[in-house]
Amino acid sequence: MSNISSRPSGRLASLDVLRGFDLFLLVFLQPVLWGLLCQWESPLAQALLFQLDHEVWEGFRCWDLVMPLFLFMSGISMPFAMSKYLRDECPRTEALRKVLRRFVILFLLGMVVQGNLLWLKWEYVQPFTNTLQAIAVGYLVTALILLSRLSLGRQMLVAVGLLAAYTIPMMWVGDYSLEGNLACRIDALVLGSRRGDPTYAWLLPSLNFGVTVWLGAWAGQLIRRGGVASWRTSLQLAGVGLLLIALGLLWSLDMPIVKRIWTSSMTLYSGGWCFLLMAAFYQVIDVWQVQRPFAWLKVYGMNSIVAYLVGEVVNFRSIVESVSYGLAEPLGSYYTVWLTFGNFLLLLLILALMYRARIFVKV
Repeated sequence: MSNISSRPSGRLASLDVLRGFDLFLLVFLQPVLWGLLCQWESPLAQALLFQLDHEVWEGFRCWDLVMPLFLFMSGISMPFAMSKYLRDECPRTEALRKVLRRFVILFLLGMVVQGNLLWLKWEYVQPFTNTLQAIAVGYLVTALILLSRLSLGRQMLVAVGLLAAYTIPMMWVGDYSLEGNLACRIDALVLGSRRGDPTYAWLLPSLNFGVTVWLGAWAGQLIRRGGVASWRTSLQLAGVGLLLIALGLLWSLDMPIVKRIWTSSMTLYSGGWCFLLMAAFYQVIDVWQVQRPFAWLKVYGMNSIVAYLVGEVVNFRSIVESVSYGLAEPLGSYYTVWLTFGNFLLLLLILALMYRARIFVKV
């Protein structure tokens, strides 16, 4: 199912830190900060809570970047991880087997996290409702693009084709409202009662999941071709990011930015912010070599699958409560905040022990 190694090989430090930052937000800072801010009624607290939640429909908040960033980062490592196949040093059939294996594992893990797979009751299984599954689909699409050994220019044409394949049906049938958009209607038709949250779509947006992961692969190719870390690569990444943000905003005049159905404008807009974040982390971590203050984020970033799965599936609150129930009265309404903090602190300790023992779980 997975590969457990005692030592990571040839890793991009900025990518590990950025991945760790994204996971720290998801499985520590946001849930703890959310619980704390809910105790306050100040305008600042309300403004922060607004940004720490997903946009209801049209628009984009800070928290809406977490999932696109996961997809984007999965693409960054692909040009490095697949380099021997791209150079024909190994049979392409072997590469395809590994790609399909990773696709299946990620998809099944997504069902474990959010699809009631371990309940062993088929009637409750939701086959496609999770970030890991979006990553799996995007990874498969991007892997096929890279293994085709197309030039970067032709890869861009494929990405444009995927955006068009999503956009044209959406333009012809329905609109971009929750009730009228084609993406949600396709999910309702195909998945029926197994579709999960009806305000999200997954099947048609899979085309754009592929584009988001490929955007990460584009960034990875720029970094790989740059060779030795330099500010020129950082500028390239930042320039692409600004261009994508501009294109996304321009496209949003016709197709609104809606993360829940992963519109094409949202794909470009969020991809632009991902490029800018990667440029910033690359410049600081790899070019300037300022690594020590951020090294602790590798605890999350180098065991991302464990961090995500355990953070989403396992609840340690009962353990925290069993050793600190005496704090319930003095802490009052803040006791739930303490339980949340303790829950994710235990996860951090587990990840830290794995990091110290040099145990890294890969899919």
